[in-house]
Amino acid sequence: MSQPGPVAYKILTGEQLQQLLSAGTFQGAPIDLADGYIHMSTAGQTQETLEKHFAGQSDLHIAAVDLTRLGDAVKWEVSRGGALFPHIYAELPLSAVLAHGPVAYDESGDLALPAA
Repeated sequence: MSQPGPVAYKILTGEQLQQLLSAGTFQGAPIDLADGYIHMSTAGQTQETLEKHFAGQSDLHIAAVDLTRLGDAVKWEVSRGGALFPHIYAELPLSAVLAHGPVAYDESGDLALPAA
C-alpha cells in the first residue's frame, strides 16, 4: 500500500507540547510509550482521532510533522477501520515539526490544522 503523504499530525496536550519545545524531542504520550511507537494521523484522520481519543480534554495542540525527516523510523500500519496510519518508531525531534498550534475549528466546524 502506498503512503498517503509526507506530513502527518500529532495531537499533544499543553504539557506534552512544552516538553517537545523545551527538550527538543518528544518521547511519546503514555499510550505511545505503552505501544512502542508514536501514534500519528494524516490530515484526513486527525479530526476523528481527536474526537475518539481526546474528547472532553482541553489545552490540546496539533503539531504538523514532516515524515521525510524521520526516514525509516516511520512505518505505515493498518489501524482504525483498516486505514493506514503513520507510526514513528523513535522519539519525535522538534526539527521534524513544521508548525504547531492549538486545536481550533474553522467556521464550518472542521478541524483547522496548523499550516505546514
